[in-house]
Amino acid sequence: MSKLLLIDDDQELCELLVSWLAQEGFQPAAVHDAQNARASLREARPDAVILDVMLPDGSGLELLRELRKDYADLPVLMLSARGEPLDRIVGLELGADDYLAKPCDPRELTARLRAVLRRTQPVASNTQLSHGDLRYSPARGMASVDERDISLTVTEGKILEALLERPGEPVDKQALAQLALGRKLTLYDRSLDMHVSNLRRKLGPHAGGAPRIVALRGRGYCYQPG
Repeated sequence: MSKLLLIDDDQELCELLVSWLAQEGFQPAAVHDAQNARASLREARPDAVILDVMLPDGSGLELLRELRKDYADLPVLMLSARGEPLDRIVGLELGADDYLAKPCDPRELTARLRAVLRRTQPVASNTQLSHGDLRYSPARGMASVDERDISLTVTEGKILEALLERPGEPVDKQALAQLALGRKLTLYDRSLDMHVSNLRRKLGPHAGGAPRIVALRGRGYCYQPG
């Protein structure tokens, strides 16, 4: 049974979602501010976090930044009553695995959670992918370039895994979204693009300056040999 931590100051919404998620087979708990969220995370790490953008004692985006520093591979799904494209982009840039605008359909929330949790299932500890100076261990959620360790989010790791399985060949964006996000992209959905952008930034270019991951118009993304 997956443990969830819901961080949202809307107590009525939290009660509804906790009840719904419990019925769906999760083990949810709710806190209503950043301070209690930090205390809960120190006490026991959940399997995933549902985080609101607006909190009474700070920004949910700032808390997300902390989570990515302290719990790099912890799945985080963000909620926002504002639902502004800029909020979505900033949340994804900071490493949120997925993003939903409030009010959200509880069934959609459940589907997104199950998708991200499926992507966290353990893999064989000896599995390692490599290409040139890049190494990636799915079990550890860690990449390395020239011995420099790089922590990846669950979604970034899944993207890199898919691209490294076919280096030099494009992976269709919808196929990559299904593998990395557990769902198809909708119209104007830039979630995958933002995750790829984050991954590019973390890995950096090849030693000669060429990009590691390139977008091929109409064909998807490709890990380019150096």
